[in-house]
Amino acid sequence: MANLRLTFACGPFDRTMALRDGSIRPDGIDLVYLAMQPAEIFWRMLQFNEFDMSEMSMANYAMLVAQGNCPYVAIPAFPSRVFRHGYFFINTDKGIKNPADLKGKRGGVPEYSQTASVYMRGLLQHEFGVHARDIEWVQGRADRLKHPLPPDVRISQAPPGTELGDLLEAGELDFLMTANNPLSFRRGAPNVKRLFPNYIEMEKDFYKRTQIYPIMHTVVIRREIYERDPWIAMSMYKALCAAKDYACRWIMEGGSAKVTSAWLQPLIEEEQSIIGKDWFPYGISKNRPTLDALLQYIHEQGLASRRLKIEDLFVPSTLHDIPLSEGQLV
Repeated sequence: MANLRLTFACGPFDRTMALRDGSIRPDGIDLVYLAMQPAEIFWRMLQFNEFDMSEMSMANYAMLVAQGNCPYVAIPAFPSRVFRHGYFFINTDKGIKNPADLKGKRGGVPEYSQTASVYMRGLLQHEFGVHARDIEWVQGRADRLKHPLPPDVRISQAPPGTELGDLLEAGELDFLMTANNPLSFRRGAPNVKRLFPNYIEMEKDFYKRTQIYPIMHTVVIRREIYERDPWIAMSMYKALCAAKDYACRWIMEGGSAKVTSAWLQPLIEEEQSIIGKDWFPYGISKNRPTLDALLQYIHEQGLASRRLKIEDLFVPSTLHDIPLSEGQLV
């Protein structure tokens, strides 16, 4: 039987490079890898179901599952994950010295249901006692899913054409939670600083205490494609795991540095000492605390009417981790 030709929209990551260049091929699939930025992928997939498979916002996907009308199924491969302590920015003229000072303030957020924002509000609530209701929120773009929010959440839309980082620099926002360093910070605005200058040490401590390494994105398959050929899920899951392992071994070959970094080897060794030999894990077992936290935060923040279980999110055949083969990381 001929292979299926399927499109897969995903970021241009090292951990998916082998799928993009064809070094690794999913069994039974002629994969058309469409490399683009996640914001475009999510919009086109959520609005138009444009791709057969794609990278997807973890929070948006969970919200759709909770609504009971999700047009996708997911596999536990996580092409994007980022600790978030370093992405709280403040206007230094606003008297903000610690997280408790955010209460009563005006805070910017690119999109209220963005996965990064969900994790960051979870951090504020569970680490520092600051709840979403304590803040007046300004959203930078329209919410992709238009999900109704709890009545105690105060939120408005930023004026069209404005950039949240500019509003922060101008003092129209007191602080900003974001997935990327704002432009005002990048250009060196003197009154735009991180809330947590020691964010690296805070993130290491957070992981050691909680085992939470925030997952931003998962991989989804259009439901009708999966229901027609359910084997696709395991084929893609295996291929994504193999591609990630390939990239990690390629990066670790330190005799000829593959990444433009002077201190890459000690960086990898430190991450492995904290997270494990597989320092960017896929699958359920190593990610259960992270996934449980996200599902808790989504429910607490009113983005889901019910508390999902991890097993609600992923194709049943992928709930067990894939055994590592000889020559892999462990």
